[in-house]
Amino acid sequence: MNPIQAPPLHPFVAPLSYLLGTWRGQGEGLYPTIPSFRYGEELRFSHSGKPVIAYTQKTWKLESGAPMHAESGYFRPKPDGSIEVVIAQSTGLVEVQKGTYNVDEQSITLKSDLVGNASKVKEISREFGLVDGKLSYVVHMSTTTNHLQPHLKATLDKL
Repeated sequence: MNPIQAPPLHPFVAPLSYLLGTWRGQGEGLYPTIPSFRYGEELRFSHSGKPVIAYTQKTWKLESGAPMHAESGYFRPKPDGSIEVVIAQSTGLVEVQKGTYNVDEQSITLKSDLVGNASKVKEISREFGLVDGKLSYVVHMSTTTNHLQPHLKATLDKL
């Protein structure tokens, strides 16, 4: 296979092929224990021909461009509409998320099955959706002192 050519799309990945590529935009964060903030963000989704989508994310301060957060992992869709996502964050926190995807609505709903190496974070949920060609997401989080509530949200354009 020519390394420049994209590999054939695996049938498990095909329903989520709209994710593939690079997305960039802005988001905002809030939580009761921190000041609200805005950030720039880039997500990349790629595949190698296997039944997984590789995922990388990075954020930066809008004012200075200084790096903020980064994470990477894999989206593992199944033909029955279920999906498992594993993510390692630059903070050392790791997540195993399980959920579902809806082909018609172009949406993914995830809830943490495991949050590891976190002293305060207890649960994380993520919802992704494609609306008018833009990828939006919301991340909810619970900690030892706060119940599950919105933490991050962003809207990204495909490059």
